[in-house]
Amino acid sequence: KMKVKHIYSHLNGLEWIKFHKMNLWEEILESIKNVDPEICKNKISKEKTMRGRVLYSPPTMNNEIKKELVKRGWSEERINYYVTDNEDVTSDIINLDENEQKEKILSNNLTPIHSYHQTDFVKDKVSIEVQFGKYPFIEFDLFVKHLGFYHSKKIDLGVEIVPTKNLQGQMSSGPG
Repeated sequence: KMKVKHIYSHLNGLEWIKFHKMNLWEEILESIKNVDPEICKNKISKEKTMRGRVLYSPPTMNNEIKKELVKRGWSEERINYYVTDNEDVTSDIINLDENEQKEKILSNNLTPIHSYHQTDFVKDKVSIEVQFGKYPFIEFDLFVKHLGFYHSKKIDLGVEIVPTKNLQGQMSSGPG
């Protein structure tokens, strides 16, 4: 079974979830622990230093955790919004809904640029990002996705699941 080896609690996030949403914390832990790591060890390395070694596959690990979370009612969420190249107008519309943003941009004779943020899993105002492969995206998850969803009042807390350094050593790539 997969294990949770280390926890970093930023701004007392662990304490918050344990006090306010213990059931969600238990679902996250169960979802991780129910993944059979041997299923995930299916990638044959093509790298010079590990050629031919059987490694853990980040997409398979992501998929296995996804199956477990979906079983428990967690689902992807997306926020759509508009911006424009005029910084003042973009600042003025940040708290408006998507349609109002577009109208405000058009009323200023500017071009609305559609964009969105998507998060892997959300349930009862807690979001989860699972990041086993694309190491540059941890900062994006933390400072764009989780923060954006928090400021939009869509979540109260964000959880980032990453491999330990030991597990990363048995993968062809992984977060820093």
